[in-house]
Amino acid sequence: MRQVLGIHDAPRQHWVGNGFPVRTMLSHHEQGRDASPFVMLDHAGPTEFAPTTARRGVGQHPHKGFETVTIVYDGAVEHRDSTGAGGVIGPGDVQWMTAAAGILHEEYHAPDFARKGGRFEMAQLWVNLPARDKSARPGYQGLADAAIPVVTLPDGAGRVRVIAGAFGGARGPARTFTPIDIWDVRLAAGGTVTLDPPAGRTLSIAVLSGRVGIDGRQAAREAQTVILGREGGPVAVTAETEAKLLVLSGEPIDEPVVAHGPFVMNTATEIRQAMLDFQSGRFGLIPEAAAS
Repeated sequence: MRQVLGIHDAPRQHWVGNGFPVRTMLSHHEQGRDASPFVMLDHAGPTEFAPTTARRGVGQHPHKGFETVTIVYDGAVEHRDSTGAGGVIGPGDVQWMTAAAGILHEEYHAPDFARKGGRFEMAQLWVNLPARDKSARPGYQGLADAAIPVVTLPDGAGRVRVIAGAFGGARGPARTFTPIDIWDVRLAAGGTVTLDPPAGRTLSIAVLSGRVGIDGRQAAREAQTVILGREGGPVAVTAETEAKLLVLSGEPIDEPVVAHGPFVMNTATEIRQAMLDFQSGRFGLIPEAAAS
């Protein structure tokens, strides 16, 4: 039985730009190596936005040394970056951006969604890269909802969307640098899902809504994240109410982590170099034709 290392409350909601009211569910500064290779998880919303013609979101900014994974539950997000990649992701879609050697990007509510307004909810995960890959070429994966396999749980318990890694014989479409699982789990009240990542991997369960029990021992509610040990076999998660979970499991990267703002490196010297690279224009430019 895996040990529950901690159940962490997300701090109060804060705004990222003017479009993303987020609560930080997981942070390297709090959970550290117990959540590796995951560095941060922000949950935005759910929030009702009024119609507008203004741009809502975050303007051009840099990243280096890691990957961002954006999962949309409601609403739509438009992304542009200095590789020339970009697009709109809507409900069920996932955007996977590899910053690696350095990238500039911007993310806003998609114009059509902004004009209509409505319910908005998303999650953004930061995934660390090992030192050997922090200088890899930046990249972008747009993962459409239809490309993400769904595993139906027995007895009407719910379902699991496999974004990365594998679950129940299904394999997610995301290409990853290190072995990780990202599972979007929905449980009906009373439903149970059994999580059984390989021994040695970290395991985190972010409760985005509802209330669940962990192995019949401890309960976790909305805006809490459960961090479990690396050993001990499968974990049974039972929903006390209808629940929405984001489950993260991965092979830990046992290297130093120095995170500062939009940069995640191994040393303070590398952070200073990342700042210089950004200030010197080495992350490129977002193409004029792609900016909006």
